[in-house]
Amino acid sequence: MSLTYTAGSLVAARGREWVVLPESASDMLVLRPLGGSEDDIAAVFPAFEDVRPAEFAAPSATDLGDQRAAGLLRTALRIGFRSGAGPFRSLASIAVEPRAYQLVPLLMALRQRTVRLLISDDVGIGKTVEAGLIAKELLAQGEATRLAVLCSPSLAEQWQGELREKFGIDAELVLASTVTRLERGLELGQSLFDKHPYTIISTDFIKSTRHREDFVRNCPDLVIVDEAHSCVAADDAAQGTASSSSNQLRYELLRRISADADRHLLLLTATPHSGKESAFRNLLGLVRPELATLNLETPAGRAKLAEYFVARKRADVRTYLTKEDGLSDDSLAERTAFPTDRWTKDEPYKLSPAYRALLDDAIAYARDRVQAAGEQGRREARVAWWSVIALLRSMVSSPAAAAQTLKTRSESAAARTAQEADVLGAPVAADSAENDRLEGMDVAPGAAESEEAGARLLELSQRAAELVGPAEDAKLKALTKHLKSLIAEGYHPIVFCRYIPTAEYLATQLEGKLGKKTKIAAVTGTLSPQQRLERIEQLAAESAEEAGDPAVRRVLIATDCLSEGVNLQHHFDAVVHYDLAWNPTRHDQREGRVDRYGQKRDQVRVITMFGEDNGIDGKVLEVLFAKHRQIKKDLGILVSVPDETASGVTDAVVEWLLLHGRQGSQESLFELDSHQESFERIEREWSSAAEREKTSQSKYAQRSIHPEEVAREVAAVRAALGGADEVRDFALEALRDLDALVRDPRDGSGDFTAQAGGAPAGLRDALAATLGGRLIEEDREIPFRTTPAVGRGEAALVRTDPAIGAIASYVLDSALDANTPGPRPARRCGVVTTDAVTIRTTLLLVRYRFHLTLPSRTGERQLVAEDARLLAYEGMPSRARWLDDEAAAALLAARASANTHEQLARNQIGRALDGLPDLAGHLTEYGTSLAAELDASHRRVRKANEEIVRGLKVVPQEPADVLGVYVYLPQQPASTVSGAEA
Repeated sequence: MSLTYTAGSLVAARGREWVVLPESASDMLVLRPLGGSEDDIAAVFPAFEDVRPAEFAAPSATDLGDQRAAGLLRTALRIGFRSGAGPFRSLASIAVEPRAYQLVPLLMALRQRTVRLLISDDVGIGKTVEAGLIAKELLAQGEATRLAVLCSPSLAEQWQGELREKFGIDAELVLASTVTRLERGLELGQSLFDKHPYTIISTDFIKSTRHREDFVRNCPDLVIVDEAHSCVAADDAAQGTASSSSNQLRYELLRRISADADRHLLLLTATPHSGKESAFRNLLGLVRPELATLNLETPAGRAKLAEYFVARKRADVRTYLTKEDGLSDDSLAERTAFPTDRWTKDEPYKLSPAYRALLDDAIAYARDRVQAAGEQGRREARVAWWSVIALLRSMVSSPAAAAQTLKTRSESAAARTAQEADVLGAPVAADSAENDRLEGMDVAPGAAESEEAGARLLELSQRAAELVGPAEDAKLKALTKHLKSLIAEGYHPIVFCRYIPTAEYLATQLEGKLGKKTKIAAVTGTLSPQQRLERIEQLAAESAEEAGDPAVRRVLIATDCLSEGVNLQHHFDAVVHYDLAWNPTRHDQREGRVDRYGQKRDQVRVITMFGEDNGIDGKVLEVLFAKHRQIKKDLGILVSVPDETASGVTDAVVEWLLLHGRQGSQESLFELDSHQESFERIEREWSSAAEREKTSQSKYAQRSIHPEEVAREVAAVRAALGGADEVRDFALEALRDLDALVRDPRDGSGDFTAQAGGAPAGLRDALAATLGGRLIEEDREIPFRTTPAVGRGEAALVRTDPAIGAIASYVLDSALDANTPGPRPARRCGVVTTDAVTIRTTLLLVRYRFHLTLPSRTGERQLVAEDARLLAYEGMPSRARWLDDEAAAALLAARASANTHEQLARNQIGRALDGLPDLAGHLTEYGTSLAAELDASHRRVRKANEEIVRGLKVVPQEPADVLGVYVYLPQQPASTVSGAEA
């Protein structure tokens, strides 16, 4: 007769202990190994296999460990947890330790039945991590089953890497370059969005009607939209431009998928407002339609918005969970190491005589072309205008860019109308703050409009090609000086250029000029997004190989294909703007790649180069950049420069240059009657946008989640799972104890290496399965890195890494099996004489199992979860005086201050083990109390969602498992140790 087992009970089968899961039936048991993960779940049929009730054996008094045994065993146990009993089901299974402030959007999400959020935290705070936390949690809870991320094609690979490495979500890339391959694997009538549950989709890909309609029909129940501001346009946006048309297409798509009230939607952007009220309202309408017309001038309106909108600056989260945030103390205070400031300097250079002559002739040609085209008609005038701007911008960039532009046909020359000429010409000439499509924007533009102009331009092109090198290119010479200075001060700079020929030219010219120990690489739009990341990693790896040499430096030459989305703070700490952008916001984007969370430098260096005598740079710097910096100084925030403002200024600069040449006075630019009114209007609009942005920062500040609520959940998570430092310390200690050869350079990185050749065969086999058999067989060094992004044959010092899991499993299994051959770092018992206690104190490591009933909008889910706790008492078991949790955890740090006689140790541990039945009542009471705390935590996190809270249950499974018993004896003079105590 077969027995019936309840969910959460222990059974023995196949030579090990298992936990019975709720999915079990009378004829089939669904089991998870005790301490195992979801990946180890198996089905067992009692009719055909031997299954019997299991009781967890008590520790043995003859198997004693040293002072570190308890800590190693506890960490090994906690690393094995993949789904904690708390309200956050996913935090045990991710490879990143989120900052406390990054839990705020997650808490906001869990209070909604259908998650709708606009996450607008500042650049570098971690919006990707915040969105990943929400996505992982919704998937873990069963609230979502499929996921799609919409982003620009240049960021797709980065999103894929972040989701895979940090959250264990393996998403398929759906790009123009991959869709053909993906569609070949589909069955008849099948959508690729059905076949692949997790996808990252290029915003370019869904521009085609066929793909867009397929996506709408088969859209996942969870959608994340990156750079969401590019998916809406202001109601008064210029019509007919490429940017507004793309925005409108994306807006219509999002409007359709957001219309499903049951679809989760996360919108991410660092610039939700940017002074354009109608665009902001359109964005809010995607979150929830009623938000688009909400009266945000009233407290009630702002309170409603706060349920769906989070926007914080660095200053808001640099220090968090302190007394200033309303907490009673600073015990949970978190300080995030953002760089404190940017050191900025504008560095001028002057053209060489030959370069000045070339530029003067180019300006004269440009003036003639504009005048001649103006007499031919409006279409010809606009084509000439964009061709002239392309010529001038390339000319001040580099001789290489100038030579290329002068012999290339203008993009706008193919236009049939003046409006079409503007659509074709504007993107390659401007540096739009809202241009979400940087792909192809770094190609050197063309200046030739017809065959008639060819001979004159070709002559200018040949002259430009003769000016390469530091002898005639004073800008290159100045850059070399600035880079040498930065390198001498220990910096690793990025040099940003506007055009591909300039970047390639600099990489060639600088090779060997910055010292033998300086590694140089160029990254431009000629590389695919994945190749760009690979080249950056290759440059970092080359310099890392010689990291012991203080002279090793790396210099990256890049175009604006890297100015958005790609995170470079781990490898670089200075920015040189070689080419002055025509919109200061582009400089903010460039600098934001290195000035962000994770930057080790407290101060990022920024150098802006400008030609003081080329007739363009000085005026752009004086008009646009001076105003931009003044707003930041006055208001303390960065405000995106509206494209119309930047274009208005640069148009005026070019017109002035064509009229007056390089030598015209600065004042004449502002005194031109045709531009005076325009400049005044621009000044008013920009100042108004800045004031609105400043007002919005205080008006829409995050107020829906109080820091005290975050602190409570952070404390609970840390108590259940531990932190990153604990994992590193565990891996180091365990590997050393298991006879691996460990090398810890103590260089501040936290990384170390280990050779497993001397370790037990069981551990070697487990590591070979995760790292590769050849690596273990040849006893090569295994790098253990603090970053979750590791290559083949490397291990990440995070709880979810397979190699860390293998070490933890071996430590746990060898502790539970006293017959395991070889070294056993952790033991279930120990006796330590220490000056950390003044009275006999016993520490218990107890594993609790809980049966959870979790309601959701898709129905109830039955789960079994585990939790490990430390309990400690003073005195004898029959008269135990229980310590609080903090005092119990503190015992892990106690160190032996004297030797303990072997017989004394056996007597003491025997007495503690014999007294376990006297402790059963308290262990049960503690489990009941812990279940009540977990129940309250689930209800607290979801307090705004009565539907989800109704039916919630957390029931402890009895009895609890006592994994370890450790006795701490006070140090006493030998003469006072009585026979009774022995």
